[in-house]
Formats: sequence, structure tokens, C-alpha cells
Amino acid sequence: MTPRLPPLNAVRAFAAAARHQSFTLAAAELFVTHGAISRQVKALEEFLGVALFERRVRQVSLTPEGQRFFAEVAPALEQIGAAAHALMDGAAPARTVTINVRPSFAVRWVIPRLPDFVAQFPGIAPQVVTSTVSPDQASEHFDVAIRRGRNSGWPASIAVQPFLQDEALIVGTPALFTSTPVAEPRALAAHVLLWSRSRPDDWDHWKRQVGAPRLRPASRLQFDHLHFVLQAALDGLGFALAPASLVAHDLAAGRLVCPLPALRLPLTRHYYGLAPDAAPEAQCFAQWLLAQLADSTAAA
Repeated sequence: MTPRLPPLNAVRAFAAAARHQSFTLAAAELFVTHGAISRQVKALEEFLGVALFERRVRQVSLTPEGQRFFAEVAPALEQIGAAAHALMDGAAPARTVTINVRPSFAVRWVIPRLPDFVAQFPGIAPQVVTSTVSPDQASEHFDVAIRRGRNSGWPASIAVQPFLQDEALIVGTPALFTSTPVAEPRALAAHVLLWSRSRPDDWDHWKRQVGAPRLRPASRLQFDHLHFVLQAALDGLGFALAPASLVAHDLAAGRLVCPLPALRLPLTRHYYGLAPDAAPEAQCFAQWLLAQLADSTAAA
């Protein structure tokens, strides 16, 4: 008797969340909401009768059962995908470009712009691989990598090109101003400030730059990665010091506001590099990146 299969959409959502160790990043990959991923994973856990994730504040990690299940289903999903692609377009080989980028920049800058790339180059499938390690430590092949700084562990074989010049600014939800306005740096002492362990020194650098090195907030909340900090800011938990490139859409939509627009912290420039064996499609992606940068600069 054929065993009853679990809901395949739920398995796909679980695999994405397991790969990223994040429901938010899984949602971005599958173009659904965070809540949809959470519901799919919950349905799968109920079907299997075991917990697949340990849930913490804005973080998830696989349980031992989840690790065993992911080890089995990930290759199976890849095999299903490969079988489907073999039948599509007369079994023509897929034209892909693999982009290696840090999670926050992927979620907040690259992925929201990818529909434009797909529209311009319908024959090329972009594959985003998120990683916090330097490009020379990457475990997966990539065609294009994006990182901050020339000294970010670029392989010697890659000639890096300057890309996005960025700066950090203070952002928070409009509701934070209703009780305690922020017209000068000292006013932040009445608020919660949000910190990222991946960028622990930004606040100290900003405080020194604006002449308020002794500023102490009412409290502080710290998260592992910047994309968690930005989500916390959107949820109204406090003020974040965020790269302008990652909050531009939220500022334009009014979800976030910048109370001290003149007090900005210069950040290390982004660079991009193409692997020596990069697919020809990588050059299209690089040109598209520069066009997107020009459009963003003009809009700003």
C-alpha cells in the first residue's frame, strides 16, 4: 500500500524555511507571506505528529526530527524539480544566473527588484543564494557575488567592481513620535534602540559622529541579523540605524520615517564580482544591477 503523502506545498515551505533557518527568508524566496510559511509548517508538523522547528523570538532552528526530515526531502524536491525541467521547453537546458548575497541585502534590495529583471530577461532564471560568509568561503557555486568592501574575502580570481555607496540613518514607525518626538540625538534616550549582532558597532560610530557618545537609550533590543532588526523596526519595537538602501521602499511608503535626516553614518561601499567561470547570463545581471543603481540614485 502506498504511504499517504504529506501536503507537498507544506513540504516545499518547510524545505525553504529549513534551508534559510528563517520563515521570513523562506517567504521571500517563495513570494508568499511570513504567515503563509508559518501555517504550512504548522500543518506539516500536525500531519507528521512531531515538531520540526524550535521557535524563538524572530528566529527558528530545526529540531533533531526536522534535521532528519530535511535531509531526506531536500534531495527529493530537487529530483522532482529536475524531472520537471527536463520535460519543459523540449528538455532545453535552463539558463540561470546564481547570485550570492547576504540575507538582508537579498530580502530588502535584490528580491524586490527581481520582477524587473525577469521581465527584461525572460529566458534567464535568477537563483539567489544567501550567505553570511565571505565569497572565498562560499560552499555553493555562484556567478555573481555582492558584498560590502574590497576586503570582504573576495577570491583573488575575481575582479570586483564598485557598486552601491550607502549610508545609515535613524528610522522608526510614525507611531513612535506621537508620545516622544525626536528632534535631536538626545531625544533618543527616551526610546528603545535596536541593535544587530552582525553590525554591533554602527550605533557607537553614529553617536560619536553626531557628538553624543554618552547617549544611553531607555533600553535596547539585540537581534542576530539586520533583517530581524528591520522587521522589529517595522513592528514598532524601537528605532533602528539602518542602511538607506534597505529601507528606501519603507520610507517612500510611509511605513518608516527618519527623524534626523541630516545625521547619517557613511557605510562601506558595496561591490560586485563575477566568478571566472560565470555563465554568460551573469554579464546581463551585472548590467541590470548598474541600471537599477542608476534608477535608485535618480529617484533618491
